[in-house]
Amino acid sequence: MKYLSKINFIPVLVLFLLLSFAVHSQQTTVPGTPGKTENVRKDIDRSALIAYAKQYLGTPYRRAGSDPRKGFDCSGFVDFVYRHFDLKLPRSSREFKAIGTALKPEEFKVGDVLVFYGFRDKSHIGHVAIVCEANGMKSRFIHASSGRKHSVTISDLDTDGYRRRFYKCIDVIR
Repeated sequence: MKYLSKINFIPVLVLFLLLSFAVHSQQTTVPGTPGKTENVRKDIDRSALIAYAKQYLGTPYRRAGSDPRKGFDCSGFVDFVYRHFDLKLPRSSREFKAIGTALKPEEFKVGDVLVFYGFRDKSHIGHVAIVCEANGMKSRFIHASSGRKHSVTISDLDTDGYRRRFYKCIDVIR
């Protein structure tokens, strides 16, 4: 008789877990991209996201890297940080060109993703980063840099190199 109450509890537990998962992984249409869907997490604490990202400051740059023990490239770092918060984003920086709606500088928020052209070619996306201090075009961002720092670092958007390569800023959290 005492096992009967435990057996009745199992279906209730399974139902609870299934409902929790369904609510947690809702899909929605990405603004500005008709028909394209992505996972959306409106409950992400933006300051917690930045605190998590800052734990990896100094991690070496590694082409195609997405592992903090080996190193990150820019999109590998962005993917790693957001994946920790159960938000799936494109793994390639080039794919960011097609998602989201560009924000006006006064709309930039901590946790938004900055998208940049490549060094040589303004027809290709070549870099992505996460806004860590929002102040329009004077914002600061955390990213895996292949430049002089050659590691995860914080940079200013209001520098010649980044300002001229800036393509857009998108809110992937909403």
